[in-house]
Amino acid sequence: MTASYHDRVNVLQGTIPASPFDRAEWFALLADSGLAPLIATAEAEDAMAVLALTRANGRIEPLRNWYSFTWRPLVTDCASSENLLADLARSLKRQSHRVTLWPVPDEDGSATRLARAFRSAGWLVAGEQCDHNHVLPVRGRSFAKYWAGRPGRMRTTLKRKAKRVEVEILTRFDAKAWDDYTAIYHTSWKPEEGDPALLRRFAEEEGAAGRIRLGIARADGQAVAAQFWTVESGIAYIHKLAHREEFKSLSAGTTLSAALFEHVIDTDRVALVDFGTGNDPYKRDWMEEDRPRFRIDCLDPLQPRAWPSLARRMVTRLAPAKVPG
Repeated sequence: MTASYHDRVNVLQGTIPASPFDRAEWFALLADSGLAPLIATAEAEDAMAVLALTRANGRIEPLRNWYSFTWRPLVTDCASSENLLADLARSLKRQSHRVTLWPVPDEDGSATRLARAFRSAGWLVAGEQCDHNHVLPVRGRSFAKYWAGRPGRMRTTLKRKAKRVEVEILTRFDAKAWDDYTAIYHTSWKPEEGDPALLRRFAEEEGAAGRIRLGIARADGQAVAAQFWTVESGIAYIHKLAHREEFKSLSAGTTLSAALFEHVIDTDRVALVDFGTGNDPYKRDWMEEDRPRFRIDCLDPLQPRAWPSLARRMVTRLAPAKVPG
């Protein structure tokens, strides 16, 4: 096996995505936004392993940005893919003294496989949980059954406030509705949007594919809350949500969330709702499971450039055993 490296994401065409953030189209958006791809690939007769990477901060990092819920290796599900990952890890020593990967899931074994591959290739690997991913396994429930299990204050709020706003859920991209979302976001409590042009292009592509679920709540004709979701392969992803602070008393965000949950559960029949990264307390009200996301930091002890970081790691006693495997 010989690893190969590519500066164009078109080599990712044909890989099987597990989420929106594994698709070649997503990586193309990142490349267009200014990130320089470093796509590492390895193939055998019955297997393939791909790492979508970039160079940043003096090391190799994932090809991702703040909108990405996860980053993971793209591998064929077979035994030889483990060897391909280890071969890629060995080859990366010729590219950099340090590879840091995050936020890696492990419910699919990704963090375990990566940590094992880099260790077997001679890297010194340290891992730790770097984020949370709150999800709702629907388990065949209707929305009514799910809602009956929510905290009483949420159910009371919806009962009292739902009639004060009108909700629209779009399953196609609509420029006016997106402008409403943008205006609401700018006046909300949220930090400045990271890359609004990229997010809009993503929304447009998701709309063209029929995956978008764009919710707008209005009071007396004025848009006061907005949420951007997508649905694919039985999973609903909650990407962005915002409401106008001056209309907070309407609880329009709660009403809009409930409407979108009802839509994806009863109409789209999803098996899982994914609230992305972050450990905001309100997410626990809507979700039922908290999945860890890991950072895997790999240093090559044979390269002098890695020695200062290795010394700092020893001082702070980062324990590699925190990553499974």
